[in-house]
Amino acid sequence: MATLIFSDVHADASALLKVRALAKDPAFRSYYGEVRTAVNLGDLLGRGYAPMDTLNAMQHLRQAMPVVSILGNHDHAFLHDIPVSGSDAASLAAHRALKGSPLLEEIRDLPEEEVLDATLFVHGGPLHLGDALTDRSFWQRLSNRPGHSFAGYHYTPEMAFAELERRGLSHLCCGHQHTPLCCQKHEDGIIPRPLTFTPVPDLPLKDARVELDAPSILRVGACRGAHPEFAVTDFVRFWFLQVW
Repeated sequence: MATLIFSDVHADASALLKVRALAKDPAFRSYYGEVRTAVNLGDLLGRGYAPMDTLNAMQHLRQAMPVVSILGNHDHAFLHDIPVSGSDAASLAAHRALKGSPLLEEIRDLPEEEVLDATLFVHGGPLHLGDALTDRSFWQRLSNRPGHSFAGYHYTPEMAFAELERRGLSHLCCGHQHTPLCCQKHEDGIIPRPLTFTPVPDLPLKDARVELDAPSILRVGACRGAHPEFAVTDFVRFWFLQVW
C-alpha cells in the first residue's frame, strides 16, 4: 500500500487532477503500490486561477480515500485576508469568488502538522517558535543559515533533525519552497542526497527513489504547472515524482 503526497497546488486544478488520474493507473499501482491514503502538504489556494475547481477536486479525492491535509501559508492568508505576494489580478478575482463558499471547509481549521508512521508532515518547518506570523510552521523555510526573515523563519537541517530526535520521529516531509530536496542524517553527518530523475516505463513520469533507512528530510516540489511534482511512499521507500 502507498501514500500519495502533494504540495503547493496553488489553485491549479488540472495539475491535481492529472496526479489523481496517474495514481489510479494500473501501471502506477504496479510500480508504487495501491494508493490508500493521500497527504496534502498545504497551499491549495493562491497564485492560480481555478481555486473552486481545486477545492472540488479535493472533495472528490476525499470521497475516494482518507486524506490528511495540512495548512499552508497561502491557505491561512486567504482565510484571514492577509496580503501575500504572487497572485495577479485574475487570480485574486477567482479567489474572491470563493468567499462564503461551503468549499472553504476543505481548508478551514486544518492542523499545522500531522504524524504518520514516524514521519512529521508539515507545510514549511517543524519548529514551535511562537505566534508571530512568519515564525509559524507554515511559513518556515529550510535554509543553510538560521534566522528570522520577512519570508518566514529559516531553519537548518541540523535544527530539523534535532527536533525530530526530541520528538522520537524519523523523517520530516515538507513542501512550501516548490523544489524537491533530500538530505539524510548518518553517523558521519548530514549528507545531501542528489536526486536523479529517470523515466518510468509505461507512464508519463520521472522518479527518484530514496531508501528511508536513515533519518531524512524530504521536501516535495510543487504540484502545479506543465510538469507537476508529487511523491509516493510506503514508509520504507520514498519516490519523488515529476509528470512529463
